[in-house]
Amino acid sequence: MSKGRILSGMRPTGRLHVGHLVGVLDNWIKFQDEYDCYFMIADWHALTTKYDQTEDIKDNIRELVIDWISAGIDPEKSVIFLQSDVKEDAELHLLFSMITSVSRLERVPTYKEQIEELGLGNSVPYGLLGYPVLQAADILLYKGDTVPVGKDQLPHLELTREIGRRFNYLYEEIFPEPEPKLTKVPKLLGTDGRKMSKSYGNAIFLADSKDEVEEKVKQMVTDPQRIRLKDPGDPDVCSVYNFHTIFNESEKTDELAEGCRNAGIGCMNCKGNLRDVLVDELAEIRAKRKELEKNPERIDEILAAGAKKAKKVAQATMKEVRSAMNL
Repeated sequence: MSKGRILSGMRPTGRLHVGHLVGVLDNWIKFQDEYDCYFMIADWHALTTKYDQTEDIKDNIRELVIDWISAGIDPEKSVIFLQSDVKEDAELHLLFSMITSVSRLERVPTYKEQIEELGLGNSVPYGLLGYPVLQAADILLYKGDTVPVGKDQLPHLELTREIGRRFNYLYEEIFPEPEPKLTKVPKLLGTDGRKMSKSYGNAIFLADSKDEVEEKVKQMVTDPQRIRLKDPGDPDVCSVYNFHTIFNESEKTDELAEGCRNAGIGCMNCKGNLRDVLVDELAEIRAKRKELEKNPERIDEILAAGAKKAKKVAQATMKEVRSAMNL
């Protein structure tokens, strides 16, 4: 490989929102010119917590690919593929599970949190416990040497590194130890001031129409202590200002903050400015989405081409793995 190789992905759980745009996709777009990029739709991973809710998965896969490409992920520069199209991933996951202890998986920081959050008690499916092993297979199957992560994901990547090291020690030096590429994730609040989430109903989606964006901005939460126009406000507790710091120009953001603090600008005017900025920001994405929605076979072509490229790499890796393990 002349460049480093990145493997990253998302679970197909529905349309993406602007939090995904600034937190993930903007970084992926930059990586395309710096790395050999493999971007995976992790449909098997989606089953770890929603194995009984598969009715929307096919539609969600298409929506995810449309959002990626509309935002700027270029299938001519990057390999875009579906996890389940490459069966070698499942084979490597199985082989890795033979050399990974249950006690090690139970020490993964998010494991107990997810059990509690999902109310699983003693009914924990193996897929949830083995999630990090499949994740290791995802990365190492393509010999990914760089993985973009936030600090909270470092323990998962460390387990991938451990599994790769253990395999290399037991059998043969095949896998790289992927290095984390810490990415700065802007803190983008939802329209109600909480973390932006589809489940909270407080997200602005990349697929939202101009009217939908305008309506959501109109409903956004501002400083609750600022009741009248003449009341000074605190922009640091305002969802609208949070958006301005990410999407607006710094000079304009400073001007709005000062106007809020000295009551020189009203909340509706501040929202109006944000509305215009967001509508403009999402205009090109919306236009690309419309093109792709009219041409669904294009999505099938992209996934088929991506699977072909991914399989070629995966098959070469598994040939080495089987030989090293005398299989």
